[in-house]
Amino acid sequence: MSYTLFYSPGAASMAVHWMLIELGVDFETQLVDIDSGAQRTPAYLQMNPTGTVPTLIVDGVPRHESAALLMLLAERHPAAGLAPSPASRDRAEWLELMIYLANTLLPAMRDWFYAGIDGDAIHADAVKALAQRRIESAWDRLNSHLADGRAYLVHGKLSTVDLLAVTLMRWSRNMRRPATTWQHLSGYIERLRALPSFIDVNQREGLTDWSNSTGRPEQ
Repeated sequence: MSYTLFYSPGAASMAVHWMLIELGVDFETQLVDIDSGAQRTPAYLQMNPTGTVPTLIVDGVPRHESAALLMLLAERHPAAGLAPSPASRDRAEWLELMIYLANTLLPAMRDWFYAGIDGDAIHADAVKALAQRRIESAWDRLNSHLADGRAYLVHGKLSTVDLLAVTLMRWSRNMRRPATTWQHLSGYIERLRALPSFIDVNQREGLTDWSNSTGRPEQ
């Protein structure tokens, strides 16, 4: 099995980068400078027509969509246990949360960050306000999910759901109410940020603004 990840620091590709490290597999990386528009070059668009990151070359074939890539990697490396087996009682919860993050939270995040770019700038404030309500509703749901004391979102075991969720929680760090301000999410985030694989992916991507270095969850 061979992998090459095209990524941008802190973007949706971070969850896939994190998973590759957690799996302990060999892989290569290629930085995509989205600030300079590298994701829109003809060469990149040939691999990924949407002009987004991540793109993961899997055995020579480009694949896309962060949630799909996490699920694919979990299936290709079942021994890592980052997804419940098809016969597991936890499989339905895992599928539900993966699709919820991909279909509800990711689009809301996109609307919040790009309200004035993807759509009519005159309506940007209204779009952003709606997106913020949807994002905070997602934090409410995930916070309630952790209220029973579980360490991780699916049956108390690290899974692809956590990798994607925490990557998206990082994006909220400069919002009015970052995810770290929810009671149960706070400890959950601190626990995930202490994982060696999370520390490693931050170092590899040159990210220094969301860590446990202060001894408490940063906001």
